[in-house]
Amino acid sequence: MACRSGCCCGFGPFNEDNARFLMLAVFIVLYLFCGAAVFSALEQPMEEEAKERWVQRFEQFSLKYNLSKKELDNFLRNYEEANVAGIRVDTIRPRWDFTGAFYFVGTVVSTIGFGMTTPATNGGKIFLIFYGLIGCAATILFFNLFLERVITVIALVLKSCHERRHLHKAVLPQNGGRRFYEGGGGGSRGEGLAGWKPSVYCVMLILGAAAILVSCCASAMYSAVEGWGYLDSLYYCFVAFSTIGFGDMVSSQRSAYGEGNENQTAYRLGNFLFILTGVCCIYSLFNVISIVIKQVLNWLLRSLERPCCCPGRVAHHPHHRQPRRNVVVPGHLRARRDLSIETDTVNESEADGRRMSGEMISMRDFLAANKVNLAIMQKQLSEMANGHPRQSGTSSRHNGFSEGVGALGIMNNRLAETSVDR
Repeated sequence: MACRSGCCCGFGPFNEDNARFLMLAVFIVLYLFCGAAVFSALEQPMEEEAKERWVQRFEQFSLKYNLSKKELDNFLRNYEEANVAGIRVDTIRPRWDFTGAFYFVGTVVSTIGFGMTTPATNGGKIFLIFYGLIGCAATILFFNLFLERVITVIALVLKSCHERRHLHKAVLPQNGGRRFYEGGGGGSRGEGLAGWKPSVYCVMLILGAAAILVSCCASAMYSAVEGWGYLDSLYYCFVAFSTIGFGDMVSSQRSAYGEGNENQTAYRLGNFLFILTGVCCIYSLFNVISIVIKQVLNWLLRSLERPCCCPGRVAHHPHHRQPRRNVVVPGHLRARRDLSIETDTVNESEADGRRMSGEMISMRDFLAANKVNLAIMQKQLSEMANGHPRQSGTSSRHNGFSEGVGALGIMNNRLAETSVDR
């Protein structure tokens, strides 16, 4: 019995992305269950203790001032409504003056959304929908451009260090004084470093160190100005920089700081710069970590794949392609092919190219087939001349990454473990 495509040959090249997606979905669900179990064990006892304390205080207050529980409940509900509008027990700065509104729109477009300020009018809510739609899209584009430039700078620095290290330790006397360069494949140093790209793990380490440095500096500032503990400040930095934005701790909300307006202005400026830099660093770090997670998924997929054991069928291996018998295929067979110049490859069926050695083809078929090959060659030469050679479709599947757009596309083009020409 013939073996159906993808039923016994592992995951195969066509449903490999679906398998990776399914594995990631299962991982996220298990991760959520584990996180829920840990937080429930850590936080639930504290919640129960706080609830018991509140019940005792409520009853004591009601008895002390001779208030009915119903009246006291109504008063607390009124305070909750005022709290939503921005009224607090402590004196805070105005929420909807220009500086407060600027802080609010900054949390909107950066997708932090602390929740300490929300629009209460219908006009404000409608305007927020359109304002956030454009602002969030533009900010995500800014984060991607920031990521691209950060990766480029890191790659240039690492490549310079790699070349310098090559110069110091790669030149060794061999075979009577002859010199060779390590890692050059027997060629010159320039040939060995022509396609060099930085490791994704090294980039992840650098971005992690930068994020930690920014968070530590920002935590020192928040701890000194806001009066928070240093651990609480680190917690706030992660929540804010990762755009989670719980809203339990929000910086720059007091009505006055320090000894004058100059100190208050300097603090608000520093707060803005730290949040902007921290969000960019954490966003870049998250994307690099996502690449590492995808590599782990690819490794799991390769370990789960098994060779095809169906009789009369050769197991498909993604790194090996069957050579074509003929460059030119007759017209009745060529009609069953899918010629695609965009992918720079020709998708053939199993019967393609299998003609008898003495079979003749027409001149029209010969010219048509070579016209396609000429168009492919012209496209490849044009891309190489512009400095952006395109990789073949099969090589992009070797590491399980598509070229993509956005952050994944940036990583694929600039890092060694994700590039198709690795």
